[in-house]
Amino acid sequence: MRVMVIVKANEQSEAGVLPDKEILTKMGAYNEQLVKAGVMLAADGLHPTSKGKRVRFSGKTQTVIDGPFMETKELIAGFWLWKVQSMNEAVEWLKRAPFDGGAEIEIRPIFEACDFGDEFTPELREQEERLRQEVLARK
Repeated sequence: MRVMVIVKANEQSEAGVLPDKEILTKMGAYNEQLVKAGVMLAADGLHPTSKGKRVRFSGKTQTVIDGPFMETKELIAGFWLWKVQSMNEAVEWLKRAPFDGGAEIEIRPIFEACDFGDEFTPELREQEERLRQEVLARK
């Protein structure tokens, strides 16, 4: 199964405070373990919401909202995409992460084709796979 591991934002990340060499070193070592174990598919940190935008859809109308956005506890500072055998395995990997001081990390399963049932027709599955292959070919 694939999961998204969501690193929640905090006041420091929203203020644009970057991690120091010590945490970057620890996180680099942790990420290396994930890669060597075949768990990590992708990972990135995000700039603060002050550099972002939101687009709100209401019928045929779209409204662009400039950051920063409030409610830090609802914001994301970064993420990993992992391939694991179970949610328990994901939790065990996350317990090894070099976080401290009240960090809260969320793990969410990613939908797979089989989750959509008959509505996800063979034609739609073929299209999805073709698009995945196109994206992979660009890397």
